[in-house]
Amino acid sequence: MFSIVNSLLIFAEGGTTTLSITVLHLALALGLGLLSTRLMKVVKLPNVTGYLLVGVLLGPTLLGNVKFGNFSFGLSSADIANLSVFSDIALGFIALTIGTSFKLGTLKKTGKNIIMITVFEGVIAMLLVMLVLILIHLVNHEIVPLPVAFTLGAIASATAPAATLMVVRQYRARGPVVSTLLPVVALDDAVALISFAVFFSISKVLANGGAIDIISILVKPITVIIASLAVGFCFGYIASFACRFFKSRANRLMILIFFVFLGVGVSSITWWGTNFSSLLLCMMIGASFVNFRQNDGEQLLEQVDRWTPPLFMFFFILSGASLSFNKGGNAYLYIILAVYVLARVSGKFLGAFLGATITKSDPSIKKNLGWMLIPQAGVAIGLATQAQRTFPELIGAGFGDMTYGDMILFVILAATIIYEVIGPVVTKIALKRAGEIPEADNITPREKADAAAKVAQ
Repeated sequence: MFSIVNSLLIFAEGGTTTLSITVLHLALALGLGLLSTRLMKVVKLPNVTGYLLVGVLLGPTLLGNVKFGNFSFGLSSADIANLSVFSDIALGFIALTIGTSFKLGTLKKTGKNIIMITVFEGVIAMLLVMLVLILIHLVNHEIVPLPVAFTLGAIASATAPAATLMVVRQYRARGPVVSTLLPVVALDDAVALISFAVFFSISKVLANGGAIDIISILVKPITVIIASLAVGFCFGYIASFACRFFKSRANRLMILIFFVFLGVGVSSITWWGTNFSSLLLCMMIGASFVNFRQNDGEQLLEQVDRWTPPLFMFFFILSGASLSFNKGGNAYLYIILAVYVLARVSGKFLGAFLGATITKSDPSIKKNLGWMLIPQAGVAIGLATQAQRTFPELIGAGFGDMTYGDMILFVILAATIIYEVIGPVVTKIALKRAGEIPEADNITPREKADAAAKVAQ
């Protein structure tokens, strides 16, 4: 809440001119974001890739340095900081959406096999990335700082379902692999949020040079997780109860929006030297709301999805604008990027294979599921953004002219572009190998167009 108020005060102190320029930047970002979706459709890439590229274009590295009088055609570092309120709110709604996957009826249907596979693929990807980066740190501590290794490992768990689901729907894929894939990609972001809450707390202690003790590495993270989930559960229940007194969908929509804003605001309040996790808190708002409002909860949440796309677009554009290539000249940074990409893909495949083997799943699931878990975007970028904001406040410069947070955000954004390019292609190959694309070679252009139209809707 305090960060939102501070952002508004910054606008107010700048006067009408500053506010007008900010609105122009927002309009420019929205227009270019819309145009990028047409380009991404031509090159057959997810929209999020286009948003990130627009952000890079508008960022300080490129158009941010081009000025006409007092007007900059892009976003400076100060502009990005002033607009950070959009990222905070967008992360809240991303977490809310993740929470809606935890409907008790759905969890009972998916069964323990899905949960087992999800835990294995998420945790093994996390541990493999963390282990390889820590080994590199032990060889040469200048290449990978330990806080960066722990944080990147935690973020490695997250998977972006949008690109994968687009391929599944476009080719009308059906079968045991697809049936397993859909609930897994919905649940593994929750594994990432919990992992991040634990290991990012450890990273902050390491970054501050503080002593590692049982309270800092275990008690505090677990307390934060439990407290965040408890507060989110209460907010979700109150929101569902309040809906009884408001009959119109518009008013019920505003109730949900209010509690997401409240959750984000409450999470900015410091207590016991730490904060609530806004991601876990908002995730639990969505989970408790959808379970307490079983009759119309999903319909109300669909209304939320209808107005959040512009907010998410701004979030990804701002994230792309934060990708400063003039800070990415250190060769060590590209070593970290290469290790992260390769270790995470290997961990996802190995984890899915082991999870499917232990649960005695279909052989096609063991061989192909892991390859479909490559894409990474929204939640991973959100976690990296949170790290980027927190670390500078703690340690200042940590890697040349980059903070630890800058390093993490650079690696995640660059990896996202790589994953979003290769992910859909690999997914199609895996589905075809699994035999779950029905007569893929015989699908007519008209049928493909109809399927794409359904995806767009």
